[in-house]
Amino acid sequence: MSTDLVERVRSRLVSGGTAVTPAAVATAVREEAGGLVGDADVLTALRMLQQEFLGAGVLEPLLRDPEVTDVLVTGPESVWVDHGEGLRHTQVAFADEDAVRRLAQRLALAAGRRLDDAQPWVDAWLPQIGDSGAVRLHAVLSPVAAGGTCISLRILRPAVHDLHALERMGTFDATGAAVLRSVVHARLAFLITGGTGAGKTTLLSGMLGEVAPSERLVCVEEAGELHPRHPHVVRLVTRPPNVEGAGEIRVRDLVRQALRMRPDRLVVGEVRGSEVCELLAALNTGHDGGGGTVHANSPSEVPARMEALAALGGLGRAALHSQLAAAVHVVLHVRRSTTRGRHLAGIGVLRRDGDRVRVLPAWDCETGWGPGAEQLAELLGDGGGVVPC
Repeated sequence: MSTDLVERVRSRLVSGGTAVTPAAVATAVREEAGGLVGDADVLTALRMLQQEFLGAGVLEPLLRDPEVTDVLVTGPESVWVDHGEGLRHTQVAFADEDAVRRLAQRLALAAGRRLDDAQPWVDAWLPQIGDSGAVRLHAVLSPVAAGGTCISLRILRPAVHDLHALERMGTFDATGAAVLRSVVHARLAFLITGGTGAGKTTLLSGMLGEVAPSERLVCVEEAGELHPRHPHVVRLVTRPPNVEGAGEIRVRDLVRQALRMRPDRLVVGEVRGSEVCELLAALNTGHDGGGGTVHANSPSEVPARMEALAALGGLGRAALHSQLAAAVHVVLHVRRSTTRGRHLAGIGVLRRDGDRVRVLPAWDCETGWGPGAEQLAELLGDGGGVVPC
């Protein structure tokens, strides 16, 4: 089948605005060909056009691979994936630059956003593709992207592992598992820190699975990643603005609603904006045992990171440190490395230092127990039976 015929069929389907069904493609192929067309040609056109109009096109098999965390496109023949061990070039290719641009625009439309010369970039969540999990889309069109359209897809797999599974996977040893369970059972408020893809949400979900079945969990997220093994979970998910820029529901809005839903544990999947003000206020007013995740390179950087986020909500430095000291007890840091994979790298406790708060190392995967171990033991009551006093 000629490329020209496929282009005419594509234009016909787009202008018609009808669903891309096998019957519609077959009819369009025969009418555009102007004569008899073999079944093989019809099937070829059907495969090509369904791949372009449905799902993620040629990227669909990559998104369905359970080991893939990122799919990056920087050109028609430059498609890369990350399996958690660094980027690797694939054999997947697009027909041309126009095909990459069309896919980016279609994915943006599926997310309820626009992507064109007037708005040459998009950052949005895609509807779930099969069982691949939530997918975050970022795309930039040329000439802003000088080398051609760039597409970045990050796959957020549902976090379903419990602490037993994470221990078997080597995320932490038996001592670490005991400390994590004690943090949950002692109803300590905690933050899980780390970089992108380090396993923050996975650890959070595993810890929530240790919460007593009689307690009600209310989880606020941008994408539905948290799937703790718990019988009573309420999951609130944000909504991006529509094409007209209206209808947005932010994390901060949902945290406020969550406080009115009688949560025994309030959890924010990722603290990344002004919602930190509501979360700290909640943890300071009887909603103990809650927590969330936050991007930070190390536990010691948490106070500065929280300062920056609180400033977005109008909370000053002094007020933030006062709230933080009273609200959060423990910081758990996770890291991803090529040798150890995703693992618990450190545990810190918050301590007042004048009118500021700093995170004191209680345990480090390289050096063992630190100066904050005694304070951690006190917070856990008996140290969870594992923390040296």
